Amino acid sequence: MEGPSEKAGAFPHDDGDPPAGGPFGDPAGDADPGAWEPSPAQLQSYAALDLGTNNCRLLVARPSRRGFRVVDAFSRIIRLGEGVSATGRLSEPAMQRTIEALRICSDKLVRNRVLRSRLVATEACRIADNGAEFLDRVRNDLGLSIEILSRESEAKLAVSGCASLIDTRSDLAMVFDIGGGSSELIWLDLTRAEATWRRTLAERLEAQHCIAAWTSLPVGVVTLAERFGGRHVTAEHFEAMVRHVEEMLRPFEAKHRFRERMRGASTHLLGTSGTVTTVAGIQLGLPRYDRSKVDGCWLRVDAVRDTTYSLLGRSYEERVAEPCIGRDRADLVLAGCAILEALLRTWPCDRLRVADRGLREGILAMLMAEDGAFRPDRKRRHPG
Repeated sequence: MEGPSEKAGAFPHDDGDPPAGGPFGDPAGDADPGAWEPSPAQLQSYAALDLGTNNCRLLVARPSRRGFRVVDAFSRIIRLGEGVSATGRLSEPAMQRTIEALRICSDKLVRNRVLRSRLVATEACRIADNGAEFLDRVRNDLGLSIEILSRESEAKLAVSGCASLIDTRSDLAMVFDIGGGSSELIWLDLTRAEATWRRTLAERLEAQHCIAAWTSLPVGVVTLAERFGGRHVTAEHFEAMVRHVEEMLRPFEAKHRFRERMRGASTHLLGTSGTVTTVAGIQLGLPRYDRSKVDGCWLRVDAVRDTTYSLLGRSYEERVAEPCIGRDRADLVLAGCAILEALLRTWPCDRLRVADRGLREGILAMLMAEDGAFRPDRKRRHPG
């Protein structure tokens, strides 16, 4: 998953510190210490690592009364998949950059005494001829066991990770994750949801039962920018990118006909990726990227398009100067906007919600649920 850093107020590509409270954490001072008695599983640290085509991202958390509290985090752009679409292999410089980032992640796992973790790699390692060989090298050098996640598992975990942001009053919702090397699209039929969709973290895993159809497109911001160019993008280049992605979407839409199903149905989109969080930060006029203002915000699709075409009218240097983009993503942001525009043309919708959460949060929820960390609160007995 391609996304911003964990550090509130940071550029989307800076190394990250833990956000206050975390994506599912209780606000400071919210919990009543006399009303909640943690189980052994609720006292240990869990970790989820997402090694993507563009980013290496780690989240360490502990269960809390209403979800979990982030205690440490890390995010760095490593561009592991740089050049893979042309050569079919991970390059040595990209692997070295990634190992340096993973060494920091390994130190954080030790420092936080993490006992339960799931470390996953996505599209770059899935498609590279030497992807498995690289992960063996990581295991031997750093002691980290990273699995290559299937596209289906990636889609399902992304849904679970941002399920609390789905408007269950809608009939349909599409969750999408524009990554570095692939883009996951998941359509949800919310009429399948239970009448009372509670917001406990364990129950958010049930969002997977609402999946009506999903697909994984073999295109992301890195691969699209490498094919069409990312620094100097003309209107013609941008339209070519959009048409390229639209062609990829056509078989999926022809099979499932969601555009037809949207007529007369309440529908919204939910984007979990660096593209939508960046667009949101720009649209909100943030002087620096701030996750607390972006995560969960609603955007009008016409305003999203205004931001996209405003970026298209800027030079590379002007995109670098935009505080919610920065130098490391200035050559990728328009490729992400082109993928987003293709989605909006295929499935016209008025509302888009932004999620600065996803795969890692879904992994953490799964691990904690497996350990029984989310059993009902137990009231402590007080004498007298």
